[in-house]
Amino acid sequence: MDIVPRSLRASPAPLIRASHAPRSGPPLWRDESLLRVRAGVYTVRAAWEALKPWERYLVRVHAFASARQDAVFSHESAASLLGLPVFGHPRAIHIFDGRRSRSVTYGDVTVHTSADERTNCSIAGIRVSAIEDVVIDLARVLPPAFGLAVADAAARSFGLDTPRLLDLAAAQQTTFGARRALWALSRATPLAESPAESVSRAVIEWCGFPTPALQTEHGVDGRIYRSDFCWPERKIIGEVDGWMKYSDTDAAAAAEAVRAEKRREDALRRQGWHVARWDYAGALRVEALRGALLSAGLQPVRRSEGAALVSVGRNTRSM
Repeated sequence: MDIVPRSLRASPAPLIRASHAPRSGPPLWRDESLLRVRAGVYTVRAAWEALKPWERYLVRVHAFASARQDAVFSHESAASLLGLPVFGHPRAIHIFDGRRSRSVTYGDVTVHTSADERTNCSIAGIRVSAIEDVVIDLARVLPPAFGLAVADAAARSFGLDTPRLLDLAAAQQTTFGARRALWALSRATPLAESPAESVSRAVIEWCGFPTPALQTEHGVDGRIYRSDFCWPERKIIGEVDGWMKYSDTDAAAAAEAVRAEKRREDALRRQGWHVARWDYAGALRVEALRGALLSAGLQPVRRSEGAALVSVGRNTRSM
């Protein structure tokens, strides 16, 4: 049974339709405070410039939805609306049309089709592909570490079941990206709390390190603290920062969170733990993560997978 979300993510910047502008005033394209998102749809320039790349993409998706109410969004476009991870600013708006014989691209829009029967749902007037299809589609085409991040987020946010996803993927007629999808879907877990953790987990595996325990509980100063990655038999903990782990809207709260992390680390070290720390960018660069774990005393137990490591952070589907 398909999972239907209760809501979709709203546009992070206001959208103005040219057709709704007062006829007595000047045309919107003359207003320098506005930015054209697509034909007939504008947003506030200052608001757009303050957005992160994936937020700008969500504005583009909503702009397309306002102009094409019959569109069924898929791939990154559906992921953006559903609140699943989107990496960078995807180049294309992705929609699905099962009536087509083949997928086509025109301008910045890619229209996908499939030989398999697909379902979609309408939420607040916007139609999106079934979440299961969105996850499988992206697992086939994204770099594997990013596909894993999408699958992890779907498992955590929507309770998607890994065996069900694997069965659905195996039943599809297309074989494109099948091995890539199998790798990501078979490792999906709701325990990963951020894309940074998902990408780090992929890099840890490809570097040849032992498989870590996730979200292990530790008693620290009378409180329970959960580590991102843990190797209990080696007394090593791995922590990844970044991707909204600390608030980027409240500097004081972010600073206090960092201080609290430092206090917890000091307490863990007093208990004999070695703590390795890196950030999301360090995971993408691979060597920062690898170096942090090696410095903490963790040693590889198998050969690294060079080809897989090269794929980390290289996403040609985004600008």
